[in-house]
Amino acid sequence: MKIINLDHFAATKMRPEVKTAMDPFFEQEYGNPQSIHTLSDAPREALDKARNQAASLLNCSSAEVIFTSSGSESNNLAIKGTAFARLEKGKHVVTSSIEHFSVLNAVKSLARLGFEFTQVPVDRYGFVDPADVKKAMRKDTILVSITHASNEIGTIQNIKDISKIAHEGGAFIHTDANSSCGFIETDVKNLDVDMLSCAPHRFYGPKGSGIFYLKKGVRIMPLIDGGVQEFGRRAGTENVPAIVGAGVACELAKNEFKARQEHLFPIQKHIISGVLSSMDEVYLNGHPEKRLPNNINFVIKYIEGESILMWLNNNGIMVASGSACTSKILKSSHVLNAIGIDPALAQGSLLITLGEDNTMGDAEYFVEKLPQIVEKLRNMSPLYEEVKKQKEAQKATQSA
Repeated sequence: MKIINLDHFAATKMRPEVKTAMDPFFEQEYGNPQSIHTLSDAPREALDKARNQAASLLNCSSAEVIFTSSGSESNNLAIKGTAFARLEKGKHVVTSSIEHFSVLNAVKSLARLGFEFTQVPVDRYGFVDPADVKKAMRKDTILVSITHASNEIGTIQNIKDISKIAHEGGAFIHTDANSSCGFIETDVKNLDVDMLSCAPHRFYGPKGSGIFYLKKGVRIMPLIDGGVQEFGRRAGTENVPAIVGAGVACELAKNEFKARQEHLFPIQKHIISGVLSSMDEVYLNGHPEKRLPNNINFVIKYIEGESILMWLNNNGIMVASGSACTSKILKSSHVLNAIGIDPALAQGSLLITLGEDNTMGDAEYFVEKLPQIVEKLRNMSPLYEEVKKQKEAQKATQSA
């Protein structure tokens, strides 16, 4: 049976170029970049090259790139690192109601230490209104952290306007670009952000690598104390193979992200139009146009997302029912709740995330199989049985 991966936000397959670049640093060039002898030369040069590759993608200086272990670590470094470094300025953080849990839970951890935070709302498409950010700002606001694009519903935020408001209020601005980086522009100068997080495993790099942009002059406190690695901001012996792979993934992303969009948008459009036209009581979440090219999120009424996932899996189609970090939690998505989706309906959510290996044939197969599966599951649902009776009664009344 052919396997079709429509869950690329969980992980992407490493590109061959990435693996090839990493291979020498597992055995031949195994030295520590911080050592002062010949064994460290190649790893140190590779580290510098990867930093330049990441800086080129983000349009920043290589001295503003810090390598971490993941996008989640980068988010924590931005939020907690800023909070601990700016205690004299204040203890208030502004974020949104649709952030990834690595942001929301980091802020909640700060709250247990006496910090305060304000979650600004979003509209039905998942947009943060910059005016709401402005209302939330206080004299003691030290940081605003708003996602660049939602990992669940794909809506792309107006970060540049939010950045302006944060800076006018004397706060730093961080954006979680773990879902957007590699597929839309993440130019830190255009976004005017002080910090940005991205995860190379989302764009064909290795797991175990993360990238954190820290604007020159912005002070944070390290979360890991130790040596001088990563300009003293993140101690610990560098994971050279993963960093090398991250660098290559960044270079590929810079050269290819427009081509990726041209490949993904038609597939995305076909799935959205095909699903919405083939079934009733199915709704697209997020903005229909201002969204990531590789993201689709549906709510399907009268059935649970987990049931759809299992049936699709049996047909060789891999999808998700929310963030990979929350899919095992038996709760409705906080993102869908924030955009006004009833918790009972949110249980029937379906998250499809596309990658470069997907084809129009994959889209056609998915659009063919999903309605069949939904019909089977709905026919087993007592709730939908009642809905069918009501519809039949309405038709009979109209024809009488």
